[in-house]
Amino acid sequence: MSSVIDLTRDLIRRRSVTPEDAGCLPLIADRLSAVGFRIEHLRFGDVDNLWATHGAGGTVLAFLGHTDVVPTGPEENWTSPPFEPAERNGLLYGRGAADMKGSVAAMVVALERFVVSHPDHPGTVGLLLTSDEEGVALHGVREVVDHFTKIGQRIDACVVGEPSARERLGDLIRVGRRGSLSGTLTVHGVQGHVAYPDKAKNPIHSFAPALAALAAERWDEGNADFPPTSFQVSNINAGTGANNVIPGELVALINFRFSTASTADDLRERAEAILRAHDVAFSIDWHLSGHPFLATPGGRLREVVVGVCRDLCGIDPEQSTGGGTSDGRFIAPMGAEVIELGPVNATIHKVDECVSVADLERLPDLYEAICQRMLG
Repeated sequence: MSSVIDLTRDLIRRRSVTPEDAGCLPLIADRLSAVGFRIEHLRFGDVDNLWATHGAGGTVLAFLGHTDVVPTGPEENWTSPPFEPAERNGLLYGRGAADMKGSVAAMVVALERFVVSHPDHPGTVGLLLTSDEEGVALHGVREVVDHFTKIGQRIDACVVGEPSARERLGDLIRVGRRGSLSGTLTVHGVQGHVAYPDKAKNPIHSFAPALAALAAERWDEGNADFPPTSFQVSNINAGTGANNVIPGELVALINFRFSTASTADDLRERAEAILRAHDVAFSIDWHLSGHPFLATPGGRLREVVVGVCRDLCGIDPEQSTGGGTSDGRFIAPMGAEVIELGPVNATIHKVDECVSVADLERLPDLYEAICQRMLG
């Protein structure tokens, strides 16, 4: 059994439900220290982060990942225990197998191989890991980047190991991500008896026409790299539980996934203008999770990753900006070129999460080839 499978199994056994690390980072730090990496443990709040580097100066190539995983859901629904790795029919099962302990293991193995075969490589290669990606992501990479900014640590190119592939390794890479803007909207009404609507103000009725307008709005047309901005309501809550009481307020959770064709400020202003135009009495708490980012066509890392997929996987990868968000959104504003390359994402966050053993055994070859072409 290959070392990448062994390490992935060891990581899966550690019950690192966000923001817990459960010993994953010390395990990885010990391995990389043994081949000459400098190790920095960065703890912010209740979150552990690891920054391991080899070399000095020159181009700074970073690999980025996370050791935390989402909760399993009812463990009895899993075919095998979620924190006991199991192989069946060429697949390795376990929570985090695809998202993203398999990629983390592949990065570690690739970096070990690279520095052993290129001990005097030009530039700097690094591995940045956090235990706060699947949760609120306040004290993970977001805070590490703040720390890097203060001390002058730069990153020029970054490979994120998020599971990106659709059907087989190398068939899709992420060359950017949309921004995410969320809002907690409170519509204010006046509680009362349903038999006396003249003495109350129903916030559900107030919000309904505005919601229809928000849902019908064409926020932008997107562009060559991104689809149009989307608006979604993920939750609406109102009422006391009684069928004879008009509620006093309504709370709705809303989200924009937006392209570079719009800005967060513009979306906020337009959404609030629609609410005001429909005479909605409201307050709203906005949260910007991240701005959109894009690796410019012709960028060195983008060309290298595309070339590696062609040469090692025999496929011309789709270059996508779809999907949700990743910690790459914190690295890109540093001026770094960010590309995401990882295994198939079909089972992430699901019961019986799994990864192809064959793909996982090949993934270190891709990451090592990126190191060689960027820094070799």
